[in-house]
Amino acid sequence: MGKVTMTTIRQEDFISSIADAFQYISYYHSPDFIKAMAEAYEREQSPAAKDAIAQLLINSRMCAEGHRPMCQDTGICVVFLKVGMNVHWDAKLSLQEMVNEGVRRAYLNPDNMLRASVLADPAGARKNTNDNTPAVIHTEIVAGDHLEVICAAKGGGSENKSKFAALNPSDSIVDWVLKTVPTMGAGWCPPGMLGIGIGGTPEKAMLLAKESLMAPVDMHELKLKAGRKEKLSRIEELRLELYDKVNALGIGAQGLGGLTTVLDIKILDYPTHAASLPVAMIPNCAATRHIHFHLDGSGPAKLAPPDLKDWPKLTYDASKGKRVNLDTLTQAEVASWKPGEVLLLNGKLLTGRDAAHKRIQGMLAKGEKLPVDFKNRVIYYVGPVDPVRDEAVGPAGPTTATRMDKFTEMMLAETGLISMVGKAERGPVAIEAIKKHKSAYLMAVGGAAYLVAKAIKAARVVGFADLGMEAIYEFEVQDMPVTVAVDSQGVSVHETGPREWQAKIANIPVRIV
Repeated sequence: MGKVTMTTIRQEDFISSIADAFQYISYYHSPDFIKAMAEAYEREQSPAAKDAIAQLLINSRMCAEGHRPMCQDTGICVVFLKVGMNVHWDAKLSLQEMVNEGVRRAYLNPDNMLRASVLADPAGARKNTNDNTPAVIHTEIVAGDHLEVICAAKGGGSENKSKFAALNPSDSIVDWVLKTVPTMGAGWCPPGMLGIGIGGTPEKAMLLAKESLMAPVDMHELKLKAGRKEKLSRIEELRLELYDKVNALGIGAQGLGGLTTVLDIKILDYPTHAASLPVAMIPNCAATRHIHFHLDGSGPAKLAPPDLKDWPKLTYDASKGKRVNLDTLTQAEVASWKPGEVLLLNGKLLTGRDAAHKRIQGMLAKGEKLPVDFKNRVIYYVGPVDPVRDEAVGPAGPTTATRMDKFTEMMLAETGLISMVGKAERGPVAIEAIKKHKSAYLMAVGGAAYLVAKAIKAARVVGFADLGMEAIYEFEVQDMPVTVAVDSQGVSVHETGPREWQAKIANIPVRIV
């Protein structure tokens, strides 16, 4: 018998590799993703979508240069491990404990603090663990003598849009995807990718969908292969078909309507029961964060930084926006804003999201005085990253606004609030309240958190300090770019934009390449 080689993985090498990986992906997009985004920017014809993609690309380059998170939602940590059967561990901690220690170090790194978003007791007290642990780990024991690791950080906005269906074997997967994607809205921050898992059992299909997103963006190469008339697998044919048909929906960047909704479609499949066709779909947002490395016992992983030449050199032109003074804002001025209009916010902006709104609701019900006066004020739905060095605030991009829909009537009717800023669309309940109170909803670009934070010149907590990143802040902003997404008449660009671009795309004679 041949000699079996044995690789020893040391505890500290593994932990430090995990920590380095989560720091790395917080501020570096992979070159394949940047290339695909740059191509989408060049071909985009929708002005609103092109502006949104520009902000995402500018933000990405700023993060790569400044080593700060591309999105304020620094995600829940997901780790895929393929452990060789001949691997030996020089460790006192368990696999889960080592990964958690790596996550803890990454998220508490004083040079680049990452937001702790993980809550224990999810159906009860929902108490923050304060270091983003525990991670979600998927482990496979494989042949060989090394350790393969994939680290990914998945934000709540995209994870919350995950879908599953137990289809009948005769059902069309394409029809299900095309029916389902429009129901996901824009809270997953397109343009991004859709990961699709087919087969196995329900939980296996979901895992396949998540794992498929860990592959590089290679749709451009697949299209070239198809153009050369090379033989394609059934999965490759399905990827191409879904890519064209999902983009033909016209949803576009940030749901504003445009040519590119997805940069790639990823699919993994697995044998399934004769009576079953389980299908899962998980989106990956514009803050696509994952890295793949191997450990062979020779030390921690060496993660080479990408070349800044991979990023297009774009600058954001603030001159096209209309400046708004938040400190003198009136109901009449809000009512004059037009759908799709670009505004530049200046002055004092309040913040608040799920936990703050729920507490406000309880205080109003009891007749208690709120910690801050919302009369004629604007609220920004955000949970910022803690600042480092001379920052007023860390990356502070918008959170998904639909989660605040059920509080909108209360806030507009009972507190005197006159406008809101968030990401993605509003639902019918919120739109009806906005129309009733002649308010407006403004959209900031999800996934451009560092760019947005540069417009915030000062920040202080003015209420609910115990809620941490969900406390009420008062930001002093200068030329913060937003788009009027719902005007005082209840007209939503997330309804009009995709409808307009779906019609336009239907008349484009060639496929979107």
